[in-house]
Amino acid sequence: MKNKILIIDYGVGNDQSVINVIDFLGYDFLVSNKKEDILKSSAYILPGVGAFNEAMKNLNSLGITELLKKQVLSNKKPIFGICLGFQVLADYSEENGFHEGLGFIKGGVVKLEAKRGLRVPHVGWNTLKIIKKDPLFSNIDKEPSFYFDHSYHLRCDNSYISAECFYGRDIAVAVQKDNIFGVQFHPEKSQNNGLKLFRSFFNYLNVKHA
Repeated sequence: MKNKILIIDYGVGNDQSVINVIDFLGYDFLVSNKKEDILKSSAYILPGVGAFNEAMKNLNSLGITELLKKQVLSNKKPIFGICLGFQVLADYSEENGFHEGLGFIKGGVVKLEAKRGLRVPHVGWNTLKIIKKDPLFSNIDKEPSFYFDHSYHLRCDNSYISAECFYGRDIAVAVQKDNIFGVQFHPEKSQNNGLKLFRSFFNYLNVKHA
C-alpha cells in the first residue's frame, strides 16, 4: 500500500493552511474524517484551532476517537498534532472546565500565566530551545523561531519534550513519544522553518513527493 498521509478534518479550523503548505511541498495526502480512510492511511496530521472541548466533542461525534486510539496506540501509526491538535493528544485540558483528551501523551493542558508584562494569548514569533533534534528538528537551526497563537499550554513529563520556548517560564511546545508527535506553534505559518519541519516529518515517514 502506498504510504498515505491523512489530514483529519474534524471541524476545528486551520485545515486549509496546512493543506496549502503540504501541497506546496509536493506530497501526496488525503483530507477526510471517514473511518475507512483512517483505516487505510498510514499516518495522520491533526491540525486545529479553537477550544479543546469543541475539538473532542467533534472527534467523538464523528465516532472516530476509539478508532484513532487503536490505530495510533496499538498499530503504531504516526500522528502529528498541530496547535489544538497538539493539545488534544494529552490526557485532559482545563480550558472551559475539565475535559478528557485522546490520552496519547500523559499530561494536561493548562492556562498560560499572564506575568512579567506578557500577554495572554501568546501571539507572535518566539525562539525555540531544541531538546531533541531528531526527527522533527533535524534540518533546523539551533534556535529557530516559530509562530504562536495560544492561551493554554501542555504540562507533561520532561521525557516527552522535544522543544521548549520561554514565555514567562519554559513551556513545552513540541513533544514526541515513539510514533506520536505534536507542536504547539503553527509550522504552516512559520515560513522556512515550518517548511523544514514538515519535510522532516515526511522524511521520518519515508514519504516521497507525489
